[in-house]
Amino acid sequence: MARANSLAESWSVEPVGRVAAPLREQVIQALRQAILDFKLQPGQRLVERELMEQLGVSRTTVREALRELTSEGLVTVVPQRGAVVATPDPDDAVDLYEVRAGLESLVVQRFVERASDQQVRRLEAAVQGFEDASIRTADIRTILAAKDQFYVVLIEGAGSAVLQQLLEGIQARVQILRATSLSEEGRTFAAVRELRGIVEAIAARDAPLAAQRTTEHIRAASVSALQHIRAGD
Repeated sequence: MARANSLAESWSVEPVGRVAAPLREQVIQALRQAILDFKLQPGQRLVERELMEQLGVSRTTVREALRELTSEGLVTVVPQRGAVVATPDPDDAVDLYEVRAGLESLVVQRFVERASDQQVRRLEAAVQGFEDASIRTADIRTILAAKDQFYVVLIEGAGSAVLQQLLEGIQARVQILRATSLSEEGRTFAAVRELRGIVEAIAARDAPLAAQRTTEHIRAASVSALQHIRAGD
């Protein structure tokens, strides 16, 4: 994949405005979204001066944003090169997906134990919303946002602040991998079928089956993402 020589060639963005959200958060969101939309490609340098000029913010704000994105796994600091958009490593991806499979399986079990019938219905509605978005558009950002609603309900029903913090941390680190997986042809609709299977087991209050299907869903997503990563190599 050819990479742009500068940010201006690959990413056109209006300077961030001084609105209700803190300036730092606006810069983080703008960069995060550009990375997830692949406007800023894996391996591309993030030159502080160029970011300052494009976004109309200070060097301090840019550095704070890059530190946050580094903690999320979206940016990597490379000696002699500085900050670059993270390039998923196959070995790291395998480990992240294994951790995610174990964690999400536990969240699903807690959901079965603690969620109300109304929350189960909301989970079913979230899967339907994900399918509707997948039919309506090929925009990966919209599809990811729709799938995220599934996790919003799942975490709420699981009723665990600890699991919420851990899952949100993992989700942030696998965002590029999730976008990569769902962009593979046919993967989105396969994911819909897998989520329906999980919800069916949840509705039956069968925690072991729901956890097993969750693990299978995550591992199927990992196969898709890893194929894409290795093809890029």
